[in-house]
Amino acid sequence: MNNLYKQILKQYWGYDDFRGIQREIIESITARKDTLGLMPTGGGKSITFQVPALAMEGTCLVISPLISLMRDQVQRLRQLGVKATAVYSGMSRGDIIAALENCILGGYKLLYVSPERLETDLFLHKLAHMKVSFITVDEAHCISQWGYDFRPSYLQIARIRAVVPQAPVLALTATATPFVVEDIQLQLNFADRNVIRMSFERKNLTYIARHAKDKKQEALRILRGIKGCAIIYTRNRLQTHEIAKLLTDEGISATCYHAGLAQVLRDDRQERWQKGEYRVMVATNAFGMGIDKADVRLVLHSELPDSPEAYFQEAGRAGRDGKPAYAVLIYDRSDCAKLLRRVKETYPDPDYVRDVYEHLCYYLQMAMGDGEGVTREFDLEEFCYRFKFFPVVAHNALLLLSNAGYIDFQEEDERVSRLRFILTRDSLYRLRDENPVREKVMHTLLRKYSGLFSGFALISETVIAHETGLTSDQVYHTLKALAMQRVVEYIPRKRTSYIKFTQPRLETREIVLPPNVYKDRREQYERRVKAMIEYVTDKGTCHSRFLLNYFGELTAKDCGRCDVCTAASDKEQEERAIRQSIRRQLERSPLFPDEVDLTGFHKDLFLQVAGSMLMEEEIFLDKEQRFTLRRP
Repeated sequence: MNNLYKQILKQYWGYDDFRGIQREIIESITARKDTLGLMPTGGGKSITFQVPALAMEGTCLVISPLISLMRDQVQRLRQLGVKATAVYSGMSRGDIIAALENCILGGYKLLYVSPERLETDLFLHKLAHMKVSFITVDEAHCISQWGYDFRPSYLQIARIRAVVPQAPVLALTATATPFVVEDIQLQLNFADRNVIRMSFERKNLTYIARHAKDKKQEALRILRGIKGCAIIYTRNRLQTHEIAKLLTDEGISATCYHAGLAQVLRDDRQERWQKGEYRVMVATNAFGMGIDKADVRLVLHSELPDSPEAYFQEAGRAGRDGKPAYAVLIYDRSDCAKLLRRVKETYPDPDYVRDVYEHLCYYLQMAMGDGEGVTREFDLEEFCYRFKFFPVVAHNALLLLSNAGYIDFQEEDERVSRLRFILTRDSLYRLRDENPVREKVMHTLLRKYSGLFSGFALISETVIAHETGLTSDQVYHTLKALAMQRVVEYIPRKRTSYIKFTQPRLETREIVLPPNVYKDRREQYERRVKAMIEYVTDKGTCHSRFLLNYFGELTAKDCGRCDVCTAASDKEQEERAIRQSIRRQLERSPLFPDEVDLTGFHKDLFLQVAGSMLMEEEIFLDKEQRFTLRRP
């Protein structure tokens, strides 16, 4: 069997042998053992489930957090000749059924889905008829990092094990503290504890934390000093535009990326950056997971992330090719205070949460005792404006209410587009359209979707773009033009939030936040925030060793490259120079302390070194209290 794994690796990926713990993980999952694999970014996680998926009978179910990540992996696998597919929002019901039916018939070796997909009746029904080789949970740290907060579907993954009880689970992550390692295995119902790990250490990555009064100018200096492709992370969408413009004005090619941009624009900018058309991507944390670009030489943070987990994940996108790279964090005096305030904003006082609940009921006109099962559209911006709530804090209060089970807060659910033909089928066939783009789009609509003449059908501009070779933006404008010509009626997708009351409206005093929703989670979040602050303020601990210790590698050594290590090295060199200078001066004659020549040295360090020399009896004070060299 070992030879089979190597043959598959060579045939599809061109590698002669496995790296690190890849083989060990593959042997564990093919022995049908629940397995948690801990590997650093760039360690080759995908190989550990893609190779055994091809070696074993059946379909490997891959649970992945992002649609873009799924699509990219499926596309790369297909280019390699591997039969893979994905099911995600935006696909037509017919396409989803076709993909799942093909998996039942053995047509695909890998099926990618999001955690939310696992909860749908259609998927669960089809899954029961599939031969599933094993279940892979990619980016498994999300179970702890996101599951409790804003992706509750992550906590439901284990439920599908009852549908396919014979399928073992492979969980993979590059970011996990000892607590998260245990939590992942607990939440996924591991039969036995089984962790295969390699060090998270990145020997080619140099960590730097730099205090700066003007962050933008400091970022410019760093970019001029470190050549090559770069990512700059900031928490503010407006800042992504401002920094990108500053860099462009300074002759550095840059673009920006955040969740507020249209998907077609995000895809275009990411693709152009990956091709090297832009040197720098300035982005919020919406950018990065699954980015397949090995030659990033610099990841620069202009603000403190809220946890070492987030920082390690984002910084680890530098130097995946194994060549020297840098992870630089720029901060100022206000950043630590901002981070501490974020704890209060993320977990507002319970009385504030109850106040938001009460005003939510007023806003949605929900009478006392009514509302169970009722779903309403919800405009957070209007709600906050009407009742004078700060949006960020109110948003987090709604999440807490949702996690506590009083409401179901569905954020900006991106409803798919809908379309129907206004013309009859015969009239459409008689229509002559000399525009080849419109012709191509209409033919694709008729081929991919049914029922377009009898009513609205759910469509995906992305799917149509893929089929026609156009961009999603071109498809959108073509459909708009067809609607203007009264050929179709087209309702583009929109982002809308929804509130569902899962219980009847209660008295405000009856709203209680359980410890596992509020107190415990707030304490964990506060510990992560304080650890991040300690990372930048602790000038005595190597940055690499600090991070590795945080993730449970207590035997980690100093890297010798970060700013803490080089500062310590510089201090050691200066201490040696002071010691040599004192010896040379005292070889000539004893000297009073104020007679020692300190030219080029810091006085405080001189006193420290002199004190050490006295303690070590290398020198002593004579009767006149002069420094005197002790001779053999």
